[in-house]
Amino acid sequence: MHSVSTGVGEELFQLAAKLYPICRSITGEGVRRSLAIIGEQLPLVVHEVPSGSAAYDWEVPLEWNIDDAAVFSPDGERVVDFQNHNLHVVSYSEPVAATLSLEDLDQKLHSLPEHPEWIPYRTSYYRRAWGFCLRHDARLGLRSGDYRVEIRSSLAPGSLTYGELAVPGRDRHEVLFFTHTCHPSLANDNAAGMAVTTALAKWVASAPRRFSYRFVFAPGTIGSLCWLKANERSLGRIRAGLVLALLGDPGSLTYKMSRDGEAWTDSIATYALSQIDAASRVLPFSPYGYDERQLCSPGFNLPIGRLTRSANGGYPQYHSSADDLGLIRPVHLEESLAACRMFVDVLEEDARYVNRSPKGEPRLGKRGLYGAVGGVTPAQCEHAMLWVLNQSDGSKSLLDIARRSGVPFGVVREAASALEAAGLLESETRDKREMQRQRKRGQR
Repeated sequence: MHSVSTGVGEELFQLAAKLYPICRSITGEGVRRSLAIIGEQLPLVVHEVPSGSAAYDWEVPLEWNIDDAAVFSPDGERVVDFQNHNLHVVSYSEPVAATLSLEDLDQKLHSLPEHPEWIPYRTSYYRRAWGFCLRHDARLGLRSGDYRVEIRSSLAPGSLTYGELAVPGRDRHEVLFFTHTCHPSLANDNAAGMAVTTALAKWVASAPRRFSYRFVFAPGTIGSLCWLKANERSLGRIRAGLVLALLGDPGSLTYKMSRDGEAWTDSIATYALSQIDAASRVLPFSPYGYDERQLCSPGFNLPIGRLTRSANGGYPQYHSSADDLGLIRPVHLEESLAACRMFVDVLEEDARYVNRSPKGEPRLGKRGLYGAVGGVTPAQCEHAMLWVLNQSDGSKSLLDIARRSGVPFGVVREAASALEAAGLLESETRDKREMQRQRKRGQR
């Protein structure tokens, strides 16, 4: 349903490929390097939250960085080598230098018997530990003897780093886009999400907007909690938003509903996905997943949904070395960006109107309204206008009309503009609706 321009998709892929090799975690230089690359395209404001800072029931941990790590065989060969793939080390492993028997070493190894050629992704963020991940077939090939293990890492007071871009609009109410930056060499999760969010931010900032927009690039869970803590007083301005992740794989576009399931975000996102991908899916909210769990927790209950292609845990390569650049494709990245852009387009243009000539159908011909909507036939133009006139009683939005009529939102919006210019429609603003509610209360 979406026309493809390979140039855009290729640019997205190249950015994801540039981010892919970096060893990221919830803190450390990997996150800063990633934000610096994104900062080459966006004027990010980078925030540092000191270790030990409280974020509600959580605390920013010590900063973790790593230089090298390996397991050496009895012959001195690097049989597990961080330099070959950064998933080989359990993220947040503390420094270690020791010699272990194969039996003892095996307690510190992680592999995937069901996928013997893949390296799993494992973490130990909030518990002091260390470990290595490797292909299961390589694990089976380890022979008896003493193995030397070295992890040259550091856990020290530092900070958690996140990046933020605010794009002011005519309205101070905000739309929030959030993407996580904490995963190491996983292409779909989440180099793809960072690439699409970067391109979306560039596009949003390229033109005047009705709403203000905020883009947050932060580590998962602890990063969103730190952002919420720093911005709690202004969260009431958020009117809509999406968590963006897993946007490059071949799966169908998938939208996960907000906590309430009836937010404006939900209506716009489900409509946009249906227009971009006929096979798109909508999932109910659940308190499991990515940072929608924090943004939609009951103390905030923000109108935020989540856009992915395959869902977390929903593809075999998830959290393994098979989530590499071969999994993501320019065409899928571009389609994901197109869905985000349509979300913004509909959000920017959606409105409610009141028909100023509601008794019967007004004559369109004498007002020169035939053919007033570009790109459609006179019959289609009239069809769109009749739907808008019939449904515009102040309670239905243009999106509501598009969904009910089956007329594309852009055509409905053009029809409403033409009718408004002809004096047949009047914009129904929030202020007017509030005045009407107050009048009704006063008449009781």
